[in-house]
Amino acid sequence: MRNLGILVAIGLTAAGQVSFRPSPGQIEVWLGGQHFSNLYYGDKWAKPFLHPLRSLSGIPVTRGYPVEEIEGEIKDHTWHHGLWWAHGDINGVDFWRDLGPEKTGRIVVRSRPRTARDALELSAELVTPQKQALGSVLERFRFERRGANHLVDAFISVRADRGIPLKLGDTEEGTFAIRLADEFRLERGVTMTNSNGQSGRDIWGKRARWVDYSTTIRGQAVGVIVLDHPANPKHPTYWHARHYGLCSANPFGERDFEKDKTRDGSVGVPAGGKLDFRYRVIIHPGRLNEIDPEALFQEFAREVKP
Repeated sequence: MRNLGILVAIGLTAAGQVSFRPSPGQIEVWLGGQHFSNLYYGDKWAKPFLHPLRSLSGIPVTRGYPVEEIEGEIKDHTWHHGLWWAHGDINGVDFWRDLGPEKTGRIVVRSRPRTARDALELSAELVTPQKQALGSVLERFRFERRGANHLVDAFISVRADRGIPLKLGDTEEGTFAIRLADEFRLERGVTMTNSNGQSGRDIWGKRARWVDYSTTIRGQAVGVIVLDHPANPKHPTYWHARHYGLCSANPFGERDFEKDKTRDGSVGVPAGGKLDFRYRVIIHPGRLNEIDPEALFQEFAREVKP
């Protein structure tokens, strides 16, 4: 039986009640009285992440593995869990993969995340295998039920606050990512579409305002659209969007995405500086042709100011 813990924050939005309920190393997120997700941030994990994400009808749209063992589910990329932020090259350290603390960096949350109204916020250190903190990442997630949609607004701030300049290097391995359930694989019938009208495998490495994955789970049509805010660096972003259910906004990997070794998509953050990003994830019923993605993008652009 689920341990509901202690109610630590309640927020009333136009979409209904948002509440957070803590237990060691995680915080449950509830929308309108239904369990929506958990924030995992304990020492067991190399980085904080949200898992699972659910539709209004309660269907998980994210993969269970490695947090949950689901019979028949494909097990690959153990560092893909739920919704998260990470990058494969920060000052030469890989914070994307999880190959153990001796080989790859960790995004370490030192204290319990803060909750207020309809959002939660955490601060984490970028810790190298040599136990050096290069800088920090502030992550804020806001949750909303809007009609039949579930929304997650993400604010990510990479901060060079340890007296060291940061360089987010040119690699396809990153950055703001969601690993979707196996039903969102191409061979299982997913429709992958971007704002340029490209589809399927052709959306990988392309710049776009948004990307949508739509499929059928348990007989219900459901989709997930990820929006890149126009104030983000290098908007519209490149997408590390794969046919097996990984959808990642990555503005840095120009050399890989353009297949041009002369390009350098890295971005520097001077000591004392920061680099901010905003994204919106919408879990919607139905296929892409049943929503208006451009209207959703424009709404996001108006609502969320730099």
